[in-house]
Amino acid sequence: MTEAPPLIFSPVRRRSRHARIAGLQRREHAARYVIDDMIAEIAERLAFVRREPGAAAVVGDWTGDLAAYLERSGHAITRFDAATLDEELPWPTGEFDLVVSLGTLDTVNDLPGALVHVRQALAPRGMAIATMVGGASLGKLRRAMQEADGDRPAARMHPLVDPRSAPGLLQRAGWSNPVVDTQRLTVRYSSLDVLVADLRAQGLGQVLASVPPPLTRAACERARAAFMAQADADGKVSETFEIVTLTGGR
Repeated sequence: MTEAPPLIFSPVRRRSRHARIAGLQRREHAARYVIDDMIAEIAERLAFVRREPGAAAVVGDWTGDLAAYLERSGHAITRFDAATLDEELPWPTGEFDLVVSLGTLDTVNDLPGALVHVRQALAPRGMAIATMVGGASLGKLRRAMQEADGDRPAARMHPLVDPRSAPGLLQRAGWSNPVVDTQRLTVRYSSLDVLVADLRAQGLGQVLASVPPPLTRAACERARAAFMAQADADGKVSETFEIVTLTGGR
């Protein structure tokens, strides 16, 4: 009997987070730089491999920009809503020439199983691309949260995929010709509150199954001070997002 994966992420909170993104994006000057970077990376990758257009499935494309790009390239698009698609189950339809997941697979409890389902949704010789925020991301925010909690730190940020383990995951999932690439996106912040607002607007808040206790007012002030203590000479903090891109086929 196969042992069930540990429940790290809450499926309910995960779906709710994806469902809220459209509303958050309607706010003036809402951040979207992480998904923009992911889409640019995927477009560059597809231009390099020069695949013939075909049936393409896209999940997590809440801006619609990737679907529009693929349509202009001649693909027939099926868009899946990340708020309703359970990526830990087989996809409802299959035989896609291209499957793209934008920033959704880093919060599934059974990542190897989800990667199997992506591969099974492909047609023979189909191609899959999955992007996500990787483990080297948000180091300064993590340090600030640790300072806020002091000697009794709570799990306030969810674990992220280590790209060094990704090749093994793809091999276990049966992806052919697996490739794992990483790139760094650096964004500068004038305060911790701006960073937190940006993360929420982009659907990057934590969705842990075990919800940590709320920060007290004093802890919030410690977090703000610890974050700004890492500022550059101009008073802004340079924070890093590691973007991990997984590519392979059936």
